[in-house]
Amino acid sequence: MSAPARIALVGAGTMGSHHARVIAQSADAELAVLIDPRESVGRAVAERFGTTWRPELPDLSDIDGVVVAAATEAHYDLAMQVLSQDTALLVEKPVADSLLRTEEILDLANVRDLPFMCGLLERYNPAVMTARELLGEPVHVTAVRHSPYAPRIRTGVSWDLLVHDVDLAIGIIGTAPNSVESRLGHFHPDSLQDAEDVAETLLDFPGGAIAHVSASRVGQRKIRQLSIYERERLIEVDLLRRDVTVYHHVSENSVDEGRGYRQQTVIEIPELVSSQEPLTTQFGRFLKLVDGTADASAERETILPPHRVIDQVISARQAVPQA
Repeated sequence: MSAPARIALVGAGTMGSHHARVIAQSADAELAVLIDPRESVGRAVAERFGTTWRPELPDLSDIDGVVVAAATEAHYDLAMQVLSQDTALLVEKPVADSLLRTEEILDLANVRDLPFMCGLLERYNPAVMTARELLGEPVHVTAVRHSPYAPRIRTGVSWDLLVHDVDLAIGIIGTAPNSVESRLGHFHPDSLQDAEDVAETLLDFPGGAIAHVSASRVGQRKIRQLSIYERERLIEVDLLRRDVTVYHHVSENSVDEGRGYRQQTVIEIPELVSSQEPLTTQFGRFLKLVDGTADASAERETILPPHRVIDQVISARQAVPQA
């Protein structure tokens, strides 16, 4: 049996703490060090999960992989340091605070042929994984990701919410879109001027498939719905409840006595392919990239397309009148 992978974690905030728990609980990994510039926060999380704290990234010669869950503005410098030491990297979304910097990071990972992942966590939702195994020829995707307002989230919904469903739509259709149309809404008085509250996006794909993706943080309840339309089937996914329902319309017959019509539809509820927490599944995928049992090149190729779409979406911010 090979030794557990030694993993360094950067970031001790909410998401960093979740990563620390998953890494520490893994039988195939060891949380070797936790890095956070805030000593009180970093030490507390490190002690909780039985590792050491450091204020900054150490030499990585004895580290097999790094997970970055720090603030987005710190991603670029951290990623370049990690990749420059030929070390595998998993970084929370977005990869960096601009598309240009994201492309620079991916270029370095490609040149050095290093394992690289972005934390697009919904890929590992058990319901999404199940739906993807059922796919035939999807032609239309709709996704709704609405939430109540959260003052702590200062970025707009494009990077906070929309990116997940753009990524899912690209993965479901199987290619990047060839056109992007988007409308942004700015409604909440507590939002920053360049932080949109609503994003409605339409994606056109080669071959004619389309996707409509809706993200909002002015909803009054949390909605995470994904619908995948094929010519003869509808696959509906509830990402919160983590369930999948498949519909196949059979017939629509007239009914006597003016009672309208009778619709016949076959409904299937498939068994989920996994019951594992998405973060655990994602980390398992990262470990496969680290040990070479998963295709690092194929993984890297999936990262830029959703980032490029969101970059086009937020370009609409330029149309917002300045105060």
